[in-house]
Order: sequence, then structure tokens, then C-alpha cells
Amino acid sequence: MSALAAHGGTVAALSNYVFPNDWHVHWSLMIVLYPYITGIVAGAFIVSSLYHVFGIKQLEPISRYSLIFALAFLACATWPLLLHLGHPERSYSMLITPNPTSAMAGFGFIYSAYFILLVHEILFIYRPTMVTLWKQSTGFKRWLYGFLAFNNDNLSPEAIRLDHRIISFLAGIGIPMACILHGYVGFIFGGIKANPLWATPLMPLIFLLSACVSGIAGIIFSYILIKKFTGQEIDVDCVRTSIKFLWGFFILDFVFEMLEVFTHFYMNTHHWHVLENLLWGPLYNTYWLYQVKIFSVIPFIVLGVLSLFKFKDRVILFFAPIVSFMILIQVLLMRWNVVVGGQLMSHSTRGQVTFVPEWLGREGILVAIFIMIAPVVILFILSKIFPLWVNKEAANEQPIT
Repeated sequence: MSALAAHGGTVAALSNYVFPNDWHVHWSLMIVLYPYITGIVAGAFIVSSLYHVFGIKQLEPISRYSLIFALAFLACATWPLLLHLGHPERSYSMLITPNPTSAMAGFGFIYSAYFILLVHEILFIYRPTMVTLWKQSTGFKRWLYGFLAFNNDNLSPEAIRLDHRIISFLAGIGIPMACILHGYVGFIFGGIKANPLWATPLMPLIFLLSACVSGIAGIIFSYILIKKFTGQEIDVDCVRTSIKFLWGFFILDFVFEMLEVFTHFYMNTHHWHVLENLLWGPLYNTYWLYQVKIFSVIPFIVLGVLSLFKFKDRVILFFAPIVSFMILIQVLLMRWNVVVGGQLMSHSTRGQVTFVPEWLGREGILVAIFIMIAPVVILFILSKIFPLWVNKEAANEQPIT
């Protein structure tokens, strides 16, 4: 018993009908960040596809930027998983010795295929720009831009039309691939039948809708921030349209999140008393107070007002980044409440544990902050190679056909 007492509250937890093997939260902060980052990637890609596939003209100013934004986050999507693994150097084994019956092993193939598709779509979209920079550059830059342009300087109308057909095809198949990339994460949790909080058919859908929400919110927030810091003009019509799409996806996301809880409540199975004690116990603040009341209800109302009524540009540009940032926090809280919250229930179905993330260590808060900063640094580096914004000349050179 003295060994257990060394853990502080362990003895109290064990007396609260918690089995000893339930005390440790195995999937911690890194597994929270993993679906969060992949969700931003999928949502940002959908923003680009709304223009390239569905022809939403108002989103043209951010059509290129959203792809570079997605690539920057996709480059860091595997970092949380590698830090969580005890031997990350063995991760390549799932690719060279695949197990078709393992849902987790499928991520390597999904991630690789999506990465290849995203890179090729970016290169075809930027090919006219790369050709122009190729001809204007010297030395290493000339070689780099020539390589990125496929060493093809043909910008004839026929070549441009062929590029756009390829772009439309890649964007078209990229939409279901983006859905698979993140819906797969929800499938992983929804397929764990032993956990009543996770085992629901709605889990993949909730993860997918929250991905769309976080991606659109991330694009709006970063777009306005970058434009303001660089002193460039902001396309307010683009921001207004993005807000409407954000509100539409958030309606579905929030409704399905609440529907999942109310379904458990209405069915009132033998698992409900466990979920009830969890939601009104250890998760009360992070779920009901923060995720639902503050970071869901308030953005829901603000987005609705901004979408339904006509406001001056300065009002839109003031509230848009604030409400977008709040939704980014909401999705992060949702990931936390699902991933960590689902592990706070004991298999005895009669007790809960508590979890506070550490600051240091490979799965600590400082490492999580570093991982979230890394995509911003990568985005800055990519912006030095790929111009983020579409000017009028580029728009005239690349009409959608």
C-alpha cells in the first residue's frame, strides 16, 4: 500500500471503484493533437475544393493559400504519433509489412496517398507561377523553380486547360480522401466497443464535421491575421462567404455532438449512469462549461448573426478572427473530451479518475506547443517558395474551365 500512496490520490481513486490498470491514461496529449491537426488539414483542403470543384468564386483569394496551409499542417500530422510511440523508429514496419486487419495500420497508407495527391495538386495549380519565377531566377532558385514546374515551360491555352482538368480531377478525388483521412480517426474511436463514450456510429461523422469546422476557422483566422500584419488588402467578400460556410458546417457539427449525448440519455442503457457521472463529474468544466456553453453557443450565435445580417466591413473583420479562434479552441476541447475523457472511466463502470497533463516530457504541454508552432514555421518557409495570394494577373491566366 505504501507504493500506491506514493502516487498521492491513487489510493483514493482505487477506493472509488477504479481498477489499478485504469489509473494511467495511455492516450494523452499527443493523441489529442493527432486528430486535431489532421482535422485542420482535411478542413483546409475542403475550403480549396469549394472553389476548384464547386466553383464558389468568392473563395478564390484563399484557394491557393488553403492548400499551402493544409500542406504545412500535414507535414506535422505524424509528429504526435511518433512522439507517443515507445520506438518511433519502428513505424516504417507498418508500410513494409502491412496488416490488412489493423485499422491503425491503415493510417500510413492513407496519409502517404493524401500527401502525394496534395503535393501534386499544389504543383499543378502553381505551375504557371513556377514557370514565371523559373525564367526570372538564377542559380539554385532557377533549378528549384524548374523542378517544381516539371521542367515544362509550356503555358499555351491548351496546356493551361489540361492543367485545370488535372487540378479538377485531383481536387475531386481529394475530397473523399480528405474525408477518409479524418473520418478514419473517428472510426478508430468508434470501433472500440468496450468504451461507451466512443462506441457510437456517429463518432466518424462528428470527427469529420469538426474537421471541416476547424479547417475553415483556421483559414479565416490566419488569412485575416497575415493580411493585417503584412498590410495587405483583405477581401471582405471572401471572409463573408467563408463565415457562412463555417456557420453551416458548425450547425451540423454542434447538432450531432449534442445528438450523441441526448441519444445516450434517451436510450438510458446500463452505460448511461457511467457517462452521466463522467460528463457531470471530471468533464463538467471542459465539456459543459468550456466546449458547449462558451466555445460553442457563443460562436454559434455570433456566426448566425454575421451570416444573416449585413454589417459593415470593419465589424466583419473584427468578429471573424475572434469567433474563428474560439471555434479552434472548441474543436481542441472536443478532441480532449473524447480522447482523454473516454479514458477517465473505470472498467468497473462505477468510478472515474483524474488526469492533468505534464509540462515536460515527450507528451507534455511544452512539446504540444512546439508541435502547434511548427506548422506556422513551415507555412512561412513555404510562402517563400509558393506565393500565397492570387493577384489579378494570375487569376486571368488561370481561369476555371
